[in-house]
Amino acid sequence: MGAAGSILIAWWRGALNLNVFMEVTRETTMTTAKLFMVLFGALIFSNFVNRAGLPDGLIGIVNSFDASPLGVIFVILAIYLILGCVFESLSMILLTVPIFAPVVEALGFDLIWFGILVVVATEISLITPPIGLNVFVLKGVLKDVPVSTIFKGVTPFWVADIFRLILLALMPGIALILPSYM
Repeated sequence: MGAAGSILIAWWRGALNLNVFMEVTRETTMTTAKLFMVLFGALIFSNFVNRAGLPDGLIGIVNSFDASPLGVIFVILAIYLILGCVFESLSMILLTVPIFAPVVEALGFDLIWFGILVVVATEISLITPPIGLNVFVLKGVLKDVPVSTIFKGVTPFWVADIFRLILLALMPGIALILPSYM
């Protein structure tokens, strides 16, 4: 059943009247507009970054340090964990991937593997102490539970996720086994 069918059933059962429908439509439109603003802003930022030559400059800096390629990956992953304190995942990915992807590609890594690492690191960063955004969302729902208790509750998951991220970074074949069959 499509969205139209759901709307008709809700209307028939009395759960949806014109005022509720208009309010839901307004909220949906506002949320969609906000997401598109983030997307358009990220596209403009990506064009600016590429025209300014930031990825090439960053590649030059990385090469001048003579750092190991895997060390560079771990620095990038640490940046994602820190950014998760202040950005939500979509904004973080849209703003950083245009900068980091050319560097990772120049280092000879698979971009699919890097994409998997970015998604995992982004999601871990949202529960990373001391400012994990998802923890504060949970605090908003569970007003009686102290933030420290929530952080204690997510810590085992956070530690396990960090080990998973390190394992994926050190053994790219784990992340690429499924895409290799496509």
